[in-house]
Amino acid sequence: MSHERKVDVAVVGSGPAGHVAAIQMAKLGLSCVLIGPEHGGEDGRTTALLGSSVPYLQSLGLWDGIAAEGQALKIMRLIDDTGRLFKAPTTEFDSSEIDLEAFGYNIDNNRLVATLHAALEVQDQERVIQDKQLARSVRLESDGAMIEMEDGSVWQARLAIAADGRKSIVREAAGVEMRKWAYPQTAMVVNLHHPSTPHNNISTEFHTKTGPFTLVPYRDGFTSSLVCVVKPEDAERLKGMDRHLLALELERRAHSIYGAFEVISDPQSFPLSGMVAKQFYGPRAALIAESAHAFPPIGAQGLNLSLRDISSLADVIREDGAGDPGADDVVQTYGQLRRSDIWSRTAGVHMLNMSLISALPFGQGARTAGLALANMVPSLRKLMMKAGLDAPTKIGWTADAINKREKHS
Repeated sequence: MSHERKVDVAVVGSGPAGHVAAIQMAKLGLSCVLIGPEHGGEDGRTTALLGSSVPYLQSLGLWDGIAAEGQALKIMRLIDDTGRLFKAPTTEFDSSEIDLEAFGYNIDNNRLVATLHAALEVQDQERVIQDKQLARSVRLESDGAMIEMEDGSVWQARLAIAADGRKSIVREAAGVEMRKWAYPQTAMVVNLHHPSTPHNNISTEFHTKTGPFTLVPYRDGFTSSLVCVVKPEDAERLKGMDRHLLALELERRAHSIYGAFEVISDPQSFPLSGMVAKQFYGPRAALIAESAHAFPPIGAQGLNLSLRDISSLADVIREDGAGDPGADDVVQTYGQLRRSDIWSRTAGVHMLNMSLISALPFGQGARTAGLALANMVPSLRKLMMKAGLDAPTKIGWTADAINKREKHS
């Protein structure tokens, strides 16, 4: 007979979203197990934490450790490098225009997970348990979720939180279908040193015919992380280049805005695709992060959207689920609350990406007109900045909370 253990909540998936979800459930006074292996520390990407993500992480006692590892993002600069007939003006979005010290902070993914893991380790170990193996199977029943582990042991939980990514076994057990699509693009990511010119806390995004070429402040004032979206064959060619030649090519594509580059990490590539769940819950299950939604790395929406998933789920449990966090009305309410935010972000990122790679004049013209109006109309520019950061209900809270933190830092 298999060994069976009981908890209030099982978080399946041990990435950043899974760590935050486990800590959040413990803060609600629920017993929780975080299921998944330790992070390997080989992710070359970074994450920009924007808007309400900052005060939310602060409310969990996580922000100070994260901020110490990140770089502030104070200005977002967009440059049209498509070479097409409809050329958009260079547009800068300045956080000070909406009374923010910074839009957010960019942090190395490896450092982010290490910081979250350290925070998890100091939680009440009777409240948060770590099971550092993979889940073999999940069964969702009316009275709870049964999660069988690799060693044959079983966790029984009143709620299963799916943080196990695009191939989620929790989502599969819930019978939730996905809408999926692919793009003819690959993102190459690499980290760069530019010793002659500081980034001055500016994130610069060149819009090219193949997608964004984005330089984001990295570990200090003279390093940036790059996301270069190109055709798959071009990504492979760039990855295979000698580091010195790659640095020269990337400097050319960046129009030497930071001078000479030095490549300081191994290039990695990721085919671009998108997907969104047709609903965000199932029997005894709530879907968060990439088990519920995934899209290209445009506008730094991914983890920020995931943190809003967790925050919304916590709000519903706090309001209606103290007695049973996995009750039908709890997970259904969560799913309804997340629908608008998730679908609008997914659609927005998709349309922006298609406006870059499509040869149709309408898409190019719409993007050009939008940025031109943003340049000319301050009120519109402010609205676009606020909308880009958060769900509408979070905007005022975000500004107040971030500024309160900055004044005391």
